Amino acid sequence: MGNVSLKGAPVTTSGVIPKIGEKAKDFSLVKTDLSKVSLADFSGSRLVLNIFPSIDTGTCAASVRQFNKLAADLSNTKVLCIARDLPFAMKRFCGAEGIENVVSLSDFATGQFGRDYGLEITSGPLSNLHSRVVIVLDENGVVKHAEQVADIVNEPDYQAALNSLK
Repeated sequence: MGNVSLKGAPVTTSGVIPKIGEKAKDFSLVKTDLSKVSLADFSGSRLVLNIFPSIDTGTCAASVRQFNKLAADLSNTKVLCIARDLPFAMKRFCGAEGIENVVSLSDFATGQFGRDYGLEITSGPLSNLHSRVVIVLDENGVVKHAEQVADIVNEPDYQAALNSLK
């Protein structure tokens, strides 16, 4: 069980996020066109998993905007923005914002991704959503960077994530 906070109030998560050097677990997530995608679909690419509670919050939206900007300059790297939001909400947001450099994925159907990666919120007002986490994977699916933001309302350390790609 992990411990983070929401505006300073303690919140628990379902486990511990993957550690640097570990092989990432496979996943099945839903794209905005409702098709399913797995980790294997991104084989050979470096991945930045930008995971957050909901696209409809200020900090989550800011992280998607920031990673969209950063992704334009990353070679052989895809940014996956992952939440429990419905795929329609993510498509609406990205369309309205002109966001085209990230892949929006939803864990709405089962929440299994959140449990498998140890980041599902299990207490507090955001229960069942994902905590704010950034995980960077190399071309072989090995974790190069993992950050679970201490307070969910704060943005992740974008520079640390990018530095792990060097």
